[in-house]
Amino acid sequence: KSEVSIIGTGRLGTTLAVALAGRGYSIRSLVARTAQSARKAARLLDAEVQVLAASQLRTLIDADLFLITVPDDQIPQVASELSRSNADRKVTALHTSGALSSDVLAPLRKKGWHTGSIHPLMSVSGSDDSLRGAFWSVEGDRSALRIGKEIVRDLEGKSFSIRSEDKPLYHAAAVMVSGNVVALFDVALEMLAECGLDRKKAHAILLPLIASTVRNLETKTPEASLTGTFSRGDVATVKRHLAAMRNPEVRSLYSMLGKRSLNLANLNKNLVREIKKVLLTGLQD
Repeated sequence: KSEVSIIGTGRLGTTLAVALAGRGYSIRSLVARTAQSARKAARLLDAEVQVLAASQLRTLIDADLFLITVPDDQIPQVASELSRSNADRKVTALHTSGALSSDVLAPLRKKGWHTGSIHPLMSVSGSDDSLRGAFWSVEGDRSALRIGKEIVRDLEGKSFSIRSEDKPLYHAAAVMVSGNVVALFDVALEMLAECGLDRKKAHAILLPLIASTVRNLETKTPEASLTGTFSRGDVATVKRHLAAMRNPEVRSLYSMLGKRSLNLANLNKNLVREIKKVLLTGLQD
């Protein structure tokens, strides 16, 4: 297995360090903003590891693979610093950003390194078990692709590849079904609070509903999974919903997503046109 240095010991970096070490990879170095943070991650490994602060990046000992798991806006600086390191042989650098392609590692590519990216399409909980079964986006040059897919396979995940220029759109899709769903859940909590329920109770009430929707999507298409008001074309109910919403932002979200739901629903065209007119009125009120 490759000798690995990990730059960035946040949740993903630390999880990767533990998971890779458990699958036979040798973790050579851990780098964090402070040496103390890197040392905290190193305690989870049953091996001697070089521990460095970000300011000491140029003193990294040699490795076969450098995993860059820092926030997106820090990746260019890390790539620039790494390009000035002592490693002259052809090694591989992979970053874990979902929105950035391997092009951000251009300084390392010019140095002769193989460059790419691997991104887990899931919320990482901090346990290495949370990576099992995950889908990973893998892109980069041929050698980086091979190594990235090997890592994913060793972590019991599944890999797929997209064009480098499509990384931002791919990541936006991930945000739609993860971060934005959480935001919508919070909106629903706010609406139930207006009904007199406390947030804890509302949270418990809504979880089974969202879970049942996910179960539907596991076996059905979005069209077949759609249920409720828009799938039935209940014009009067849509009007009642909009009238009950005091918050213009919530009304706007409801109307925009309702239009998308109508596109999925198998309804008469005249009925769809009527409901869309009601939603448009809701956006203007």
